[in-house]
Amino acid sequence: MTQKLAAQCHCGAVAFTVELSDGFNTARRCNCSFCRMRGAVVVSAPLSGIEVTKGQDKLTEYRFNTQEARHFFCSVCGIYTFHQRRSNPDQYGINVACIEGVSPFDFAEIEVMDGVNHPKDGASDGVMGYLSFRAAKK
Repeated sequence: MTQKLAAQCHCGAVAFTVELSDGFNTARRCNCSFCRMRGAVVVSAPLSGIEVTKGQDKLTEYRFNTQEARHFFCSVCGIYTFHQRRSNPDQYGINVACIEGVSPFDFAEIEVMDGVNHPKDGASDGVMGYLSFRAAKK
């Protein structure tokens, strides 16, 4: 049985629970124009894995380019919460920073997916590199 994790946007207007597909083993980033600017680390969940428990009416949707990926944001604080993927429309990508007790800086190394040359367009095999975090010595 998968664990339900509590998650919310920055201001708390949007709250949801999420059941991840494979825990935090799916953590990744993307280099497409939108994700580059957004800078979030995401993990995977099935479409049935999210339940918005508060603020469904506060979620705003954004689509660009092919209009396939559905990105959701809190309309109050602007935080990206999750998105339905273009690469796999049966999955959500969840912003790890929204999950209670999790930070993007908890991950020493993250795969970076090639969203500029999107795998769905047959232009890439997916991974284009790795992003790493090394804490400063105190």
